[in-house]
Amino acid sequence: MSMTATLSDLTAAKSKMRSIVFAGSVGTIIEWYDFLIYATAAALVFNKTFFPTVDPLTGTLAALGTYAVGFLARPLGGALFGHFGDRLGRKSMLVLTMFVMGLSTFFIGLLPNYASIGVLAPILLILLRIIQGIGLGGEWGGASLMVIEHSPDKQRGFYGSFVQIGFPIGLVLATLVFSLATKLPEADFQAWGWRIPFLASIFLLTIGTFIRSRIPETPVFERLKATDGLSKNPVGEAVSKNFKTFMIAVGLKLSEVSWVYMLTVFVVVYATTKLALPKQILLDAVMYAALLELITLPLFGWLSDKIGRRPLFIIGALFTMAFAFPLFWMLETKSVAMVTMAIVIAMNFGHGMMFGLESTYFPELFGPRVRYSGASFGFQVAAAIGGGFSPIIATGLVGYFGGTAGVSVMMIGIALLTLWAAYAARETKDESLIG
Repeated sequence: MSMTATLSDLTAAKSKMRSIVFAGSVGTIIEWYDFLIYATAAALVFNKTFFPTVDPLTGTLAALGTYAVGFLARPLGGALFGHFGDRLGRKSMLVLTMFVMGLSTFFIGLLPNYASIGVLAPILLILLRIIQGIGLGGEWGGASLMVIEHSPDKQRGFYGSFVQIGFPIGLVLATLVFSLATKLPEADFQAWGWRIPFLASIFLLTIGTFIRSRIPETPVFERLKATDGLSKNPVGEAVSKNFKTFMIAVGLKLSEVSWVYMLTVFVVVYATTKLALPKQILLDAVMYAALLELITLPLFGWLSDKIGRRPLFIIGALFTMAFAFPLFWMLETKSVAMVTMAIVIAMNFGHGMMFGLESTYFPELFGPRVRYSGASFGFQVAAAIGGGFSPIIATGLVGYFGGTAGVSVMMIGIALLTLWAAYAARETKDESLIG
């Protein structure tokens, strides 16, 4: 009877854990889908739709500039929702951030273009992009904490990696929808076809809200609240009292986020404009790379439970340094197979090996009182620096030097910063989350 009861309890616990993991990942799927369709549209459409009065290069830089604005808003979202997540709870922030993100994306799909309302069109685009960035800035930290603060200690890396799966699934969905849209005649795609992915996000938002509203608050936060252990100023405490840890979190994130947005934004722009490759080849390659990450992200998460988080960050940074030049050599062959292989390898090892661990490692670096604030703010500051500016700087470097050598050197320099952070970080796989 006792054994039967124990097995029943284990089954119930596993079922509950699966529900929590699904709720955490479904929101990040929606958030990343929303964010990534903007990146694709910025690379392929917005220079003509919202900035048609300038030359093509300037228009592309302006479109990528609106893309970067969303990244600059992400630290604000990380700090804002991190504060309330550490003060009021993880669950309520999960639903709120999803609404902020989803509705702003939907309204981008309704925006009139420059030809209709003039300069007001790019102004409204920038405003909605800022709101979108604030929503995403707060969402990731809440989803990560919701999962790992419910997870068994020895499996946090594995379960936490499913939060990160939201990125490749969102990327696949965004790429699929845009791939279908680009099959329209070019005039139709530029006029209204690009709006379809943005408007479709409202259906994902409805599903995500229903799922997330049904999950419980984390036991770690409930314990803090019951023992009156909540911080009055979580963001300030996370930065001022944990400054070294905060800077390590920023450094750990820099290389991976710069690398992945170089692949999904800059490489798309570079390959379609400078190398004259068809858009579909690039979109397909990115989709294949993301599909493989559905396997490699949980694999790296599982591996981090066995050998630790730090070794994988060190290997990932070293890979990026080694592959920074070969990536472009492979692209310049203009071979479909080589281009696809380059992007698949680059994304899974230069991005996935580190990204798969972040939803576990970053929160583990901070104590429970400031975990939401510290992990979110550090993650989003690095995302703003690395993800927001890297594609723009790379585009400018190619325009100035006429080649990609400067881009490769830049990526090696960023990887060196992440390598330093990994050496300075402590290992956390055997630490308790209670503090």
